[in-house]
Amino acid sequence: MSKGKDAGSTHHVVPNPTGGWDIRRGGSGRSSGHFEIKQEAVDRGRQISRNAETELKIHNRDGRIGQSDSHGNDPRSIKG
Repeated sequence: MSKGKDAGSTHHVVPNPTGGWDIRRGGSGRSSGHFEIKQEAVDRGRQISRNAETELKIHNRDGRIGQSDSHGNDPRSIKG
């Protein structure tokens, strides 16, 4: 199954099954960082996403996306 053409253009803050929060690049099974506190993971995820100019998807404890930030390559082409 394809992970999508833009899989590498996102970063995700996701709950770790053993506790805490991980930062992962879209399509990767490997963590870019592990944090015990969600806000610390979000802050670091935003830094990574800004540097890489990617979308940041912040997941809730249940795994669903709760918030999304754009740091470049915004898929919406709205002028203004």
